[in-house]
Amino acid sequence: MAAPTQPLSHHEILGLVGAFTRRGRHLDLPASDRLARRLLFKPILHAAAAGLPALRETLQLENPRSDTWRLTRLLTLDSGLEASLQLEGAVPDELLAQVEAVPPARQFTLEPGFELATCHRLEPVAAGRRPPRTAAPAGAVPGTERRLVLERAVVQFDGLRLKLRVPTVTGISGELELTARKGDTYSLPEDLLAVLGHDWSRLLTRGAGWFGHLRLRGSGPVRSADAEAKLLRTARHLAQALAEPPAAFHQRLLAARWGVTLRRGVPLVGCLLLLAAAAAVSKLELASDSVFRMLIFNAPPLLLVVFFSMREMPQIEIPPWPRALTAPAWRTSVAAARADELPGADPAAP
Repeated sequence: MAAPTQPLSHHEILGLVGAFTRRGRHLDLPASDRLARRLLFKPILHAAAAGLPALRETLQLENPRSDTWRLTRLLTLDSGLEASLQLEGAVPDELLAQVEAVPPARQFTLEPGFELATCHRLEPVAAGRRPPRTAAPAGAVPGTERRLVLERAVVQFDGLRLKLRVPTVTGISGELELTARKGDTYSLPEDLLAVLGHDWSRLLTRGAGWFGHLRLRGSGPVRSADAEAKLLRTARHLAQALAEPPAAFHQRLLAARWGVTLRRGVPLVGCLLLLAAAAAVSKLELASDSVFRMLIFNAPPLLLVVFFSMREMPQIEIPPWPRALTAPAWRTSVAAARADELPGADPAAP
C-alpha cells in the first residue's frame, strides 16, 4: 500500500485519540505533524517503581501506509538512557493495548556498575508457527499474538557506552560498538570481550572507539532471546572488569586469554595444513578414475566457496600472546572540565 498523501483532518484526529485520551494520553497538537500524518502525545512521568527510577514515557502514532498505523513508545531515564518499543497494525486502539502489556521494567536492567536499555519491536506471530497453547512463545506478550524482537540495545557504564545492533537477517552477527565519554581516554585490550567465548570477537579500534561482533544463534524469537542473554552477560563482565585494575583482569582470565590466542591461530594452522597437503599430493599415485583425484582437482574452487560463505572472513596472522596489563587503570586520561556539555545531557551520547 502507498503512503497516504492527505494531511490528517481534525475529524480523523478526534477519532484516533479517543482511546488514548481515556487511558491518560493527551495529544500534543503543536508537536504533531498533520501533513506527515504523525501524532505526538504529551509525556507521562512515571514514579520510581519495580526497581526502576522515575522515567518519562512518550508515544508517537504514525500512518506510514494507508492501511497501517505505527505506534512507538519511548521510555527515558533521568540519566538520558532510552528504551523504545514499536509495532504496526490496522487499529491504533489495539496497538496501544499491546504496548501497555509490556511493562517498562521489561526493557531496563539496572545492576551495580551499569544500566541497560533495550529497543524492541512487537511483531505478529505467523499462524503456521504458533506454538502449542501449553507453551508460550519466547518473548510473547500476554493476551496477544505478538512477540518481542530485539533490534538494538545500549549499556551505560561509568564513562563507557556499549551499543548492540541486531541485524534482521538471520545468520548475520550482531554489531558491538564501545565508545568512551567525550574527553576520556581508555586503554583496552583486544580480547576484553573475546574471553567470554567463541561467540564474542576481539575488539578493534575505530576512530575514538572500538567495535566487534557477537555471534547469535537461531532465528526469530530464539535469536532475540540469545542476543539479550549474551548482552546481559557482556554487561556484567564489563562491569566487573572495569571495577578492577587491568592487572586483576589479566590474572583472573589468563586461561581464557590464552584460549583467545589459540582461536586466533586456527586460520594460520589451517593454511599450513593446506600447504602441507598440497605438497603431499604430488607424491600420491592415484588412478585416473579415482574419487580422491577428482576431489583434489576440484579442491581450489570448493575452498573458495567455503571461504566466502563464512560469516566473518578469517584473519591469517601470528597471534600475540596475552601480555600482562601493567597500567594502574583502564581510563588513562579524564577531561578536567566539560563546560561544553549541557546540564542534564547524557555525556556518553554519540
